[in-house]
This record gives sequence, structure tokens and C-alpha cells, in this order.
Amino acid sequence: MTAPVTVSVTRHVDPSRTSEMLAWVQAGTSLAEKFDGFLGSGWVRPSEESPDWHMLYRFADADALAVWEASPQRAWWLEAAQGDVEEKQRERRTGIEGWFDEPASVESLSAAPVAPPRWKQMVVIFLVFLPLSLTANVIASHTIADWPLVPRVVLVTTVMTPLMTYVFLPWITRKMSWWLHR
Repeated sequence: MTAPVTVSVTRHVDPSRTSEMLAWVQAGTSLAEKFDGFLGSGWVRPSEESPDWHMLYRFADADALAVWEASPQRAWWLEAAQGDVEEKQRERRTGIEGWFDEPASVESLSAAPVAPPRWKQMVVIFLVFLPLSLTANVIASHTIADWPLVPRVVLVTTVMTPLMTYVFLPWITRKMSWWLHR
């Protein structure tokens, strides 16, 4: 059985080129979406002023990823940012280790961090999930309370999942790293 592959790339970008960078990232996603096995992508920055952009994309397996990485579309897309974007780090991971777990396999320019104990991971996730879940459910009870259960839960989950994945888990992981990796 083949495992999905997630690629994490840190790129250094001139902060004065934010608009162009946003368009470039969206163009890359639009191109990748057309390839078989593409499972999704996203990006985050540590802050508005940060020149570092952390980008993730995921394919169903290594073969699907290889087709994208060897494609003329990707080459054209990378060339479009030549001189404006500098790749600083790239990791290729299989499994679900995105936030905490020890990778099943990693190709990286830097060593992968050691995963904290699972109970610490659980505590940190709980610290974010509980208030976010309570907030989402309070809002839902005031705005879509008359919806049937399944569509209501689907909407709340659809909103919460990206917030947890791209905003709150990275934030709490940075804030609690002193404890997670002690």
C-alpha cells in the first residue's frame, strides 16, 4: 500500500512583493490541482512582516508527486518566481506526522525534530480544540440552529478544520514548544 506524501517548503520572499506572492501561490495550486493524486495544499506565515512562507502540498503517493515535480507546468511556475523567491528548506514526509509525529520517512535539508510524548500532544490539541469548539458551537447555535444535525456538523467541521490546521495548531505549537520538547 502506498502512503500519501506531504511536501513542506519554506521560501524566503521579499515582504514588499506580498501581492505577487499570493498570486504566485494560487497559480501553483491551480496547476497542481489538475494532476492526478493531488490532495491539497496550503501556506502560512509566522507574521505579516515575515519574509518566510511555509507551504505544504500533498499527493496520494510518491508516483503522483513525482509526476507533478517533473511536470513542465511546475517548472514554468517555479521559473515565474525566479529571483523573487528563495527556497530555504524542503521536507518530504509520508504518514500523518504533519504537526507532531515522528516521520515515517523524511528527505530534508535539516534534521527532523523529535516528536514530543503523545500525552503532551493531546494536552496541547485540547487547549486549542476546546475553546474553538465551544466558540463554533455557540455561533452555530445562534445562526444555524434550525439546520438538520448532519449539515450543521459538516459546516462547523469544515470551518474548524482549516482553522485548527493552519492557524491554531501552529500557533499553540510555537507557544508551547518549551514544554512540548522539554
